[in-house]
Amino acid sequence: GPLTCMSLLITKELVSWMRGHESSVFSISVHASGKYAITTSSDTAQLWDLDTFQRKRKLNIRQSVGIQKVFFLPLSNTILSCFKDNSIFAWECDTLFCKYQLPAPPESSSILYKVFAVTRDGRILAAGGKSNHLHLWCLEARQLFRIIQMPTKVRAIRHLEFLPDSFDAGSNQVLGVLSQDGIMRFINIQTCKLLFEIGSLDEGISSSVISPHGRYIASIMENGSLNIYSVQALTQEINKPPLPLVKVIEDLPKKKLSSSDLKMKVTSGRVQQPAKSRGSKIQTRILKQDLTGDFESKKNELPDGLNKKCLQILLKGYGEYPTKYSSLIDKGTHVTFLNLQKKYPIKSRKLLRVLQRTLSALAHWSVIFSDTPYLPLLAFPFVKLFQNNQLICFEVIATLIINWCQHWFEYFPNPPINILSMIENVLAFHDKELLQHFIDHDITSQLYAWPLLETVFSEVLTREEWLKLFDNIFSNHPSFLLMTVVAYNICSRVPLLNCNLKDDFEFFFHHRNNLDINVVIRQVYHLMETTPTDIHPDSMLNVFVALTKGQYPVFNQYPKFIVDYQTQERERIRNDELDYLRERQTVEDMQAEVDQQRVEDEAWYQKQELLRKAEETRREMLLQEEEKIIQQRQRLAAVKRELKVKEMHLQDAARRRFLKLQQDQQEMELRRLDDEIGRKVYMRDREIAATARDLEMRQLELESQKRLYEKNLTENQAAVAKEMRADADAYRRKVDLEEHMFHKLIEAGETQSQKTQKVIKENLAKAEQACLNTDWQIQSLHKQKCDDLQRNKCYQEVAKLLRENRRKEIEILNAMVEQEAKKWKEAEGKEFCLRSAKKASALSDASRKWFLKQEINAAVEHAENPCHKEEPRFQNEQEDSSCLPRTSHLNDSSEMHPSTQISLNRRAVEWDTTEQNLIQKVRNLRQRLTAQARHRCQTPHLLAA
Repeated sequence: GPLTCMSLLITKELVSWMRGHESSVFSISVHASGKYAITTSSDTAQLWDLDTFQRKRKLNIRQSVGIQKVFFLPLSNTILSCFKDNSIFAWECDTLFCKYQLPAPPESSSILYKVFAVTRDGRILAAGGKSNHLHLWCLEARQLFRIIQMPTKVRAIRHLEFLPDSFDAGSNQVLGVLSQDGIMRFINIQTCKLLFEIGSLDEGISSSVISPHGRYIASIMENGSLNIYSVQALTQEINKPPLPLVKVIEDLPKKKLSSSDLKMKVTSGRVQQPAKSRGSKIQTRILKQDLTGDFESKKNELPDGLNKKCLQILLKGYGEYPTKYSSLIDKGTHVTFLNLQKKYPIKSRKLLRVLQRTLSALAHWSVIFSDTPYLPLLAFPFVKLFQNNQLICFEVIATLIINWCQHWFEYFPNPPINILSMIENVLAFHDKELLQHFIDHDITSQLYAWPLLETVFSEVLTREEWLKLFDNIFSNHPSFLLMTVVAYNICSRVPLLNCNLKDDFEFFFHHRNNLDINVVIRQVYHLMETTPTDIHPDSMLNVFVALTKGQYPVFNQYPKFIVDYQTQERERIRNDELDYLRERQTVEDMQAEVDQQRVEDEAWYQKQELLRKAEETRREMLLQEEEKIIQQRQRLAAVKRELKVKEMHLQDAARRRFLKLQQDQQEMELRRLDDEIGRKVYMRDREIAATARDLEMRQLELESQKRLYEKNLTENQAAVAKEMRADADAYRRKVDLEEHMFHKLIEAGETQSQKTQKVIKENLAKAEQACLNTDWQIQSLHKQKCDDLQRNKCYQEVAKLLRENRRKEIEILNAMVEQEAKKWKEAEGKEFCLRSAKKASALSDASRKWFLKQEINAAVEHAENPCHKEEPRFQNEQEDSSCLPRTSHLNDSSEMHPSTQISLNRRAVEWDTTEQNLIQKVRNLRQRLTAQARHRCQTPHLLAA
């Protein structure tokens, strides 16, 4: 069962009840140390600790695989698990770590393993299944090293077990193989030779086990008996020399065996014991070898003179031995006994099948037995006794009916009144008081005699008592059976005289009683001897007659007309029953059709009603779903609006963040430009300061004016826009070149008049200032252009969002387009201004270069010829440079004309005014850019509103 119980064998006390299996346990394996045990069922295997009786581990598998067997290897700490898919795993017992897995067997000899066996040293594993092939695995090398093919008679292997040997150190060489035919064959796995075998086809082995030392083999036979075989005696045949070809018939030994001691039949090389020697089983092979030489002639002699040679001739002529019983079996099960299990429910299917065949054979033998109601009761004890040999069973029952059931069927279908009268006469002679007691209580012989006869005492006796009784019945005259009935009543007279109710009498003759069968048998023999001849049953019964040869005798000791009439009536009743059954079947079919039609109609109406209700329900559900959909759409619209607002806010925030980032970048660029300009100014200041330190104190006024100009220039740097790096680099190179030329001029004209130097430096500073102002204007124009481009890009993005979000913003878009056109016109105007500024800057550069060149040349000439007069050249220069700017009209005289000084002052004032105007323009431009940026940040809010 699913529970495993552990109990002590000595005290028979329950030690532990180990729960855990859900299906029946079919295998238990114990470790060599006795500490662990493995129980296996079809779905799981569990490892138990026998010290604590607690489950240690559990092996779970998929239901599609299944466990075949799990067991410990002998003298090892390894567990071997074999599954139904032929996979074999080896596990470590302590850690349950998988040590290895055996490979799959070759496809040419692939079988489903069912049974396993391992040698005592745990090195070789033998596996078999539903095939005549045996697989031998080497567990050390973990490979299949041999496939043994059993004889063709072997179709499946039911059990495997190695035969232990005390001198092989555990490497067992002999393997016992129990096959489906009930024969256990022992083979040598090295030489692959068949050593010996036990069991036979008639007396097959159900299961077998070998003792630990390999001395004995215990086998449970298919008939229920237990045979013990001596391995030493079985192996003696192997070492014997072969029998001689020439055999001599010798006389029997002085100690002869009587016919009662041994009865032998010619079977396939087997010697069987007589029926009386049931208690002492003799091993078949040893008996065969002991009697082969001494009683071979006796074994070949039969009562009718047939010997082995005659049987061989008969077999060659007919191809088979004559069959008389098989013809009755071939007729199949008689119709009377088709439903035998309903009236006589027998637990054993085999016993029921044998009883059914035997009764059918009797019914085919004689018609009356098909109508005999007590025939199963009469035959059952013999069927149970001879269930493994149905031929003997049938012939014993037939012999019993012919001899001991004489005159039983003359009053058929009533009980045999004549036989019961004989019994009553004998009882009246030997025990009148008991018979009178029966008469007083209206108990007839049909109650106190007939139940014992129709069951042949099987209900009131045990198996041993019944066998002992029928040993005496079969050994005496047929009247012995009738006398047994009388003796049974006489021996039971005390309890019978105490019975007063009919039910008590019926119970007494249908159940076992406290009665000694030996006393009954002695009483029978006493009645056989003391009964008078006129009432003795042997005078009215014939002596024993054996069954006829060739064919069974015809049994017609019954009123044929009654049996024929009953047969006819039974046939008529059967036909009427068949007609009735057919009519009833027709009516039932019609009723079934009507019921089916009614059920279908009801089902159709119910279905229609259900459909109508379902339709109404669906409509209500549809309305509810529509309302839900409307509500969901409203919620979805609200969610969309919220998402739209959130999206606009996010876009607005993104725009503001982007514009803020751009503004920060522009401010940072302006600061960088301011820093660059400051650095340049600082560098230039340092150079000018270094040059001024070399001048005299009379240049202090010019230096103070220059510092004032630098101070004003520094204040104007905050309004200057973004300057291009390329223009700054070009300007730096240009300034460096001009300063270099200026330094040369200063070095060449150091000796000239200080006033001339002051005017030249002032003019030069004004020229530089004019250049710077021009550059600032150009940068301002460039930054305005960049601002226009950025604003244009912003307008395009706003226009794109407006086109995507709302079509109603077309008017705003048109206004923005117009504004964009205006900006483009303004950009074109600024570009024109820029070009004009560039041209003016180019003219200024040319004038300054020409002026510096002329001054350098004059200084060189003055240095070479200091006494040379300068006025004519100056006048010529004035004449030649009339087309140049007025800033270049300077002379090198030490004293400047007053008109010239006034003109220079006026020009300086104009340069200062121009510088202030440029600074104011830069401030206005910066304010305008800031206002435009704020306007762009506010535009999305206006559009969203």
